[in-house]
Amino acid sequence: MEENEKTMTEMPRNKEIRRAARYALKGNWVQAVLTTLVFTLISGAAGSIPLAGLLVVCPLSFGFMLCFLRLVRGEDSSEMVGDQFSIFSKYGRYLGVSLLYTLYVLLWSLLLVIPGIIKSYSYAMTPYVVHDHPEMDADDCIHESRMMMKGYKWKLFCMDLSFIGWAILCIFTLGIGLLWLQPYIEASHAKFYEELKARRN
Repeated sequence: MEENEKTMTEMPRNKEIRRAARYALKGNWVQAVLTTLVFTLISGAAGSIPLAGLLVVCPLSFGFMLCFLRLVRGEDSSEMVGDQFSIFSKYGRYLGVSLLYTLYVLLWSLLLVIPGIIKSYSYAMTPYVVHDHPEMDADDCIHESRMMMKGYKWKLFCMDLSFIGWAILCIFTLGIGLLWLQPYIEASHAKFYEELKARRN
């Protein structure tokens, strides 16, 4: 318990993580918004067909998240819109992990809503782990995410809650504001992973 508390104090505050995310997005908003728009349109179209949702949207959501991981790492974001489709070059791997991830969360959610939410936060770092550890299989990637999120699920949950005010404001823009809010959230999540990874190493 003492070790957990020490680690928690070393982790930057959520507002600092969000600030770092905004800094990463500075000068990259056009690409970030366009990437989000393309992802939203494809997800909406494919998501209306259950099988397409599983076979296309699940792995593509991983690709979408990884775009923002590259962004916070300072990598070239000029091809960000197309980069989210790069996961299809390793489609089998990303499909397998995303389906197992979805299955685990679904099974926990069938027990009760709260356990499902808790597990979704345990597995939240999985897409990034898949990217950084090509040697790991699907189950190992999910396990690594669980280990990384030990003691940090509540912190990430609180960070997500901090975006609620912005989400409410987006309602008054007929949802258009989400094209700016979603990149902010994704960049914050990616930065959160980077901080966890630094402490994991």
